[in-house]
Amino acid sequence: MKALTQKMGYGIVYGIGLQFRLDLRSKSLLVTCYLVPLVFYAIMGGIFTSVMPGVSDTLIQSMTVMGVSMGALIGVPPTLAEIYGTDVRRMYQAGGVPLSFGLAAAALSAFIHLMIMSGIICVTAPLAFGASLPQDMPRYVASLALFLIVSLSIACALGVWVRDQAKLTMFSQLIFLPSIMLSGILFPSDLLPEFLQTLGRIFPAAWGYQLMAQGAGGLETAGSLTALTVILILACILCALGLRRRRSD
Repeated sequence: MKALTQKMGYGIVYGIGLQFRLDLRSKSLLVTCYLVPLVFYAIMGGIFTSVMPGVSDTLIQSMTVMGVSMGALIGVPPTLAEIYGTDVRRMYQAGGVPLSFGLAAAALSAFIHLMIMSGIICVTAPLAFGASLPQDMPRYVASLALFLIVSLSIACALGVWVRDQAKLTMFSQLIFLPSIMLSGILFPSDLLPEFLQTLGRIFPAAWGYQLMAQGAGGLETAGSLTALTVILILACILCALGLRRRRSD
């Protein structure tokens, strides 16, 4: 029994490591997880700090939210579509591997990549743009991890439910663009009409940005945590239903 458990554990670690290496070779994931977010950060960081001096206090948080949203919502769903829309799914079933393993491996690999990208922003922003580091770094990292998990859960739901690649791209954009425009990372959300402010609260980017930019404690922090938890639960339910649907195909 112990040998079987060790073998299963080795298989899980190997599978996740293999997915991580495959993602490193994936041009689309490298573009969405590293290239575009970091180029956007390099350009907009200089613009923001030039025209809005006070933005340096939240520059790290805003650029991180943009990068995580792009990497998760644009980069991950196509990877899952390749897994569940090709013969890889049948290989999982033939080998007795749970279908959920492909989803978990892709999500964990993307989590690592996006944490690395976020770390690059956090380290370089004070040197390049004079940005302020988060005052409570452990709390910031925990908030970032939660926001990442919620964003990836939505990406996974898209990847297992939408089969057509063209439709998948459309749905990913329909979630990504409002997330960025209405989250408050480009301009204060208070400038938006009440309807658009309410619409922006549907997406995790607004709550993730609010959570990472807030001080410790308070009702606002509790509200952000509650909203992200609710979104995570709903996305996980959709993922479970989507995997069940894939098994029956």
